[in-house]
Amino acid sequence: MAKNRKLKVADFHCDALSKLQANPKIDFKNDPCLDVTAERLAEGNVELQVFAIYLSAVRGRAKFEDILGQIECFHQKVAGQGGLQWLRWKEEAMESGLTAPAFGMLSLEGVDGLEGNLFYAQLCFELGVRCLGITWNYANWAADGVLERRNGGFTEQGRKLIEWCNRSGMLLDVSHLAPAGFWELLELSTRPFIASHSNCAAVCTHPRNLSDDQLKALIVKDGRIGLTFVPWFVRDGGGAKREDMRRHIEHVCGLGGSGQLMFGSDFDGIDSWVEGLEHPGQYAEFADLLLKYYPEADVRGWLYENALGFLREQLPSSAGNASFLER
Repeated sequence: MAKNRKLKVADFHCDALSKLQANPKIDFKNDPCLDVTAERLAEGNVELQVFAIYLSAVRGRAKFEDILGQIECFHQKVAGQGGLQWLRWKEEAMESGLTAPAFGMLSLEGVDGLEGNLFYAQLCFELGVRCLGITWNYANWAADGVLERRNGGFTEQGRKLIEWCNRSGMLLDVSHLAPAGFWELLELSTRPFIASHSNCAAVCTHPRNLSDDQLKALIVKDGRIGLTFVPWFVRDGGGAKREDMRRHIEHVCGLGGSGQLMFGSDFDGIDSWVEGLEHPGQYAEFADLLLKYYPEADVRGWLYENALGFLREQLPSSAGNASFLER
């Protein structure tokens, strides 16, 4: 079967930066140590890749300097050697529909490294980070993660973070957030938010997946649901194949969320893969699979247009947002 080359892709989550930070010898262009490379993005027609800044516990206590290190990796290896353009502003998402070369956008997976300091959050914004995942799996200074047994909501400082994000235009991401925090954010946030890499708990019972009530709330708020390719989030017991993604797609659509569905692979954050979705170069074959079952307009939306439309509406404008270095 010929690969589908006409459908663009936006992927809202990968962890390549943490690997690039851990091993400076890795070449982003085509290194086999990475799932996400410049060559594979081109092969899969991925025109937007969101790069998460993930601070592994292996490095010890999360520090702001480690966030800065991964931002530097993005500039040197991804935007530099890899040739990707940098997406920061609404105007950049509006101008040309993100034509080649591909764009990269920065997100933060867990705010631990901000060390409870909102000035560090502001500095991340100035340095081009555009989305904050509030927690990883456990508690931090802002809120509880989904694996924290007490299932707490936001701290007082975490509520201040929400207010700051709403004012600044920083996007918020609830993947990994405890359910109590999800519902609190729904009440406190004046803007839509996303789940960058989460699946449907009704289809696969992993605790990182979202309940139907959470999915419905995201749909009503016109947020985005990034279905992920983590095998144990796709199918109970693992051993998932790319055809298994259809169950999650159809479940979200059955709840009325076709217009809010997108993808967040979690490539480079996993050590086993959905069969047939081992790297972004295989998005083309995935598109062909989806086109067998669904109208092309729907598939275009899920792969690209829903994500891009959200960014066009929700990214901050460059007007009035001059860098603090220019003020």
